[in-house]
Amino acid sequence: MEHQYPGAISGDENMLAELMLPDQAHVRNQDWTIFFLHKDTSEEEDEAEHVARKKKVMLKSRLVVENGEENVDGDKPDAHKSDEASGNDSDGEDEQVVEEGGEGPPLIYPLLLLALEEYFKSPYPETLASLYEAVNSMDLSLMPRLSLLEKHILQSSDTKDLFIEKFEQMIQQRKGTGSLPEAVISPDSPSKSNPDISRQGARHGLPRDTHEFESKVVYNSIPIPIKIPTASSPETVGDFSLIKLIQTFSLPHSNGPQPFMLHPHLTTSGAYTHPILVLVNAMLTQKRVIFLGHNRPSGEVAEAVLAACALVSGGILRGFTRHAFPYTDLTKIDDLLKVPGFVAGVTNPAFANHPEWWDLLCDIPTGRMKVSNRIEHAPITDGLVYFQQQNPSFAPSTNGVGGGTSLNNIALGDASGDQAFIDDIVRSITARHGESVIRSKWRDYIIKFTRIAAAFEESVYGASNLYIGASEADAGSFGISGHGYVWADEVGRGKELGMNVWRIEGWRNTRSYYSFVQDLAALWGRKPIRSIDLAHHHDRLRMLKLNHEESGRTYLAFKECVRSYDEICQLLTVTPESHAGLFYLSLGLFHPDRAVRAGTVELLERIADHEAGRHFWTHLGRFAKLAFARIKKETEMVGKDTEDESPAEGRMNGRMGRVRGRS
Repeated sequence: MEHQYPGAISGDENMLAELMLPDQAHVRNQDWTIFFLHKDTSEEEDEAEHVARKKKVMLKSRLVVENGEENVDGDKPDAHKSDEASGNDSDGEDEQVVEEGGEGPPLIYPLLLLALEEYFKSPYPETLASLYEAVNSMDLSLMPRLSLLEKHILQSSDTKDLFIEKFEQMIQQRKGTGSLPEAVISPDSPSKSNPDISRQGARHGLPRDTHEFESKVVYNSIPIPIKIPTASSPETVGDFSLIKLIQTFSLPHSNGPQPFMLHPHLTTSGAYTHPILVLVNAMLTQKRVIFLGHNRPSGEVAEAVLAACALVSGGILRGFTRHAFPYTDLTKIDDLLKVPGFVAGVTNPAFANHPEWWDLLCDIPTGRMKVSNRIEHAPITDGLVYFQQQNPSFAPSTNGVGGGTSLNNIALGDASGDQAFIDDIVRSITARHGESVIRSKWRDYIIKFTRIAAAFEESVYGASNLYIGASEADAGSFGISGHGYVWADEVGRGKELGMNVWRIEGWRNTRSYYSFVQDLAALWGRKPIRSIDLAHHHDRLRMLKLNHEESGRTYLAFKECVRSYDEICQLLTVTPESHAGLFYLSLGLFHPDRAVRAGTVELLERIADHEAGRHFWTHLGRFAKLAFARIKKETEMVGKDTEDESPAEGRMNGRMGRVRGRS
């Protein structure tokens, strides 16, 4: 290390230098690596950093130079640990790069190339200081701060102008203070490219896609565009592609399926479980996973590792990047094996010859995965035994081998729906639906898994750490009660729980499980609606054939409890576009009870007036909108007739009184 700016990085500098130089870098024109630096911090430091991040909207970067080569890394807090994500780009020399918010090297790659060229001309700390100042001077003042519910809505939607009002508000605030720079007046603003988006006045600097905030870094008088996710997830690090990861291991499997060695945590659908599901199961149950890319750039294996972390996280779970090693080598094997349940990327083929080092090997060049013959056997847990006693006809094998080896599991077929889900993912990729759609579907899959796990815990243990507020939801507020995941019938419930029991029990003792429990507790305190389980009752409308009385109570309860902006946001999180949006709520327009129909109209009106809800309303079918207009008109006519009848009744009562007086 020749220079470090603005301060020294803690840790072994020799190890950092080795990590910055990938294997076989001399045989490639350029390459890059990314890795995490985990350093201990005190609670006071964490709190001070948290306050600083609230007050300043800027990137926190640290520049490092190794033997005349530039590197940047950033910090992000994780409880009492701080993870520094560090990238390394080799183009004859090495660069290390990160961007806060979970984004990695490619987003500011051009900036680092310019800085590297400048450093070759002037290899002094002042050159690093100018880069540091340029990065931290990036203007993010027009980037809106979304709430957690708003982020969930944005991540689940592919609508390009969702929450565009938030950007408008930020611009209006800046214009009001007179500090709006001329540079934000964009000739390609949505008002000119899409007249439907423009509703009032000139549009200054509005993004083409609200999922990303476009800014720039000015370095040496050169403006470099930067895109930052508006709603980023903690486990999303780097510029990767889930589609690329899925295709890498799906195509060889579809062309020539090869059986896996059975393991109850991994092969939940038998020996021919889809490789991507085996990977997800391995990471959920905290197995040791290695991505091997022999004769491939280290950046490719690093990208696969980061994509796998985001895949299994679904934007919901966390704890995977905390023990991820996007790139490592044989010199770090002793330290790597001390980490329980890691995911690492390597390029040295020697790793394939040591199955005791890993539980699942993912070979990128061949697109094949292999379960280690040295993998630890899944233990028999109390939950597994209790479930077998309660549901003997749906219980998996308890002989230490699962995933379809018993006659019961073979009879279940695809009860978990995993194969149907993977088939849908592959069809979406073939139809070129895009990265955001695939990420949204995986998010739904992980949410479904956590809800099924909560139902399993309640069934076996009597209560679940994954569901907070069960007593409130069952109290019968607004005339409805119930909570949790919904199945069409008890047989389907037993089958799906039986298919998931092994991996649920394997997940219950992992870091991601305990982190998720903590996150749920924090989220519960910020939920605007706690008295009813919106997801549960919406699923009942979607999954069950309710009678008129039950469905009517549900529609009226939604109408009564969903009123404010945040309450509508909470409702929209359980009605994503992937679940038909507002379709099942709109079915209340055809209810035989007039009061239910009128209540549904009132609820849909509130949603249509909502910043995000108006987009959901736009996607609603024309048939439902015609019914909405008809019922609204009928309701207004009934109200008008009632008002007209009141004076007439008063006059009639007066005449009758005079007649009685004469008598």
